[in-house]
Amino acid sequence: MLNKLLFKNQDKKQLVVAMIGAFLGIAFLIISIHYLIKVNQFGEGSEILGPNTVIVQKKVSNSNTLGLARTDFSKSEIEKIKAKPFIDDVKPVISNNFNVSFETADPVVPRFRSDVFIQTVDPEFLDVKIPSWEWKEGDEFVPLIMPRDFVVMLNTFMSANDIKQISDDVVMSIKCKFTLSNEDDKEWVDCRIVGFTNEVSAMLVPESFMDYGNKKYSDGSDQKITQIMIQGKEGKFGEVEQLLNNRGLESKNAQVVVGRLKSIVGTLVFIVLCISIIAVFVSGLVLIQFMQLLMTRNAIEVRTLMRIGYHPNKIIRKFFIYFIKVFGVVAIMGTIAFFITKYFLDDTFISGGIYIDTDLSLWSFMALLIAYVIFSLASYFSAKKGIFNEY
Repeated sequence: MLNKLLFKNQDKKQLVVAMIGAFLGIAFLIISIHYLIKVNQFGEGSEILGPNTVIVQKKVSNSNTLGLARTDFSKSEIEKIKAKPFIDDVKPVISNNFNVSFETADPVVPRFRSDVFIQTVDPEFLDVKIPSWEWKEGDEFVPLIMPRDFVVMLNTFMSANDIKQISDDVVMSIKCKFTLSNEDDKEWVDCRIVGFTNEVSAMLVPESFMDYGNKKYSDGSDQKITQIMIQGKEGKFGEVEQLLNNRGLESKNAQVVVGRLKSIVGTLVFIVLCISIIAVFVSGLVLIQFMQLLMTRNAIEVRTLMRIGYHPNKIIRKFFIYFIKVFGVVAIMGTIAFFITKYFLDDTFISGGIYIDTDLSLWSFMALLIAYVIFSLASYFSAKKGIFNEY
């Protein structure tokens, strides 16, 4: 009887408008939070670089060729770049200052030997899943992250010699070794491939191994830093790219493309997120306003109900339950719209070559739950205030 008395004979145009606004806001809220998280995760975990990170070096010009300009980085240059407000961290990429060659030492594959260039990066920048990235003198082998191009080259070499090509798993099981040397001494050290990267052209070894080789087999020349790793702040890659252009620095095109893509898409999704939060907030206010208007129009009925023995809390509960049901229906509709939209957007991203994680994001539904709790509390206190004003 209470539902019929309080809710049946009311003009619900304002309620419908508020529900439509809340539906759109909730749908965009879940979608934007989900894809903001997934876009930020794009490119992580599959390569050596951490999030929003590029390896850069100075562009080579005629001045460098004539010896009029330097291609290495000084400590002061690194500190100046690190001091920029849109930069999280800058670390040098250390290269070998001694002779080193790499060769296979496994009966499974033919002997392959070549002089190589090895580097090491700060462990904090490593974003590739490997069992261990440590080495000390006397260990069984040196863990090695190999450029993907090396596997292609090795398979090309084997194909040319009419030998079956090998997979990544087989490559990682192959025994191999480094030869460290200078004019007076030579040493062989076993190594094992533990991962691959498309982002770095040199073989990557732990910093302790690089220090060992540089101290024991260095030719005495000064260590030069010709590459650095720059980690930009979230959503600030445009400023990082501008810094590279202004300072005459360059990076691999793939790193720049991924960083630019994440920055642009992340910014657009963040804008949609802000709009959706505003839409949910405004539609929530309209629903609360409709509740207050409903109580004002039913003031006589509310006072009459209380005079004949209805407790105010019972009437408050009726208004509260009615509006959380309304918001619940809107939330369910918004969630359904999210799943439908996600199906098409995931397919669109994959078709465009952007392979983002398609798993559901917990934070999207946490945001929906938070919005539901906030609206429920606002509805309860608004109903309580309105009813007790008539008490």
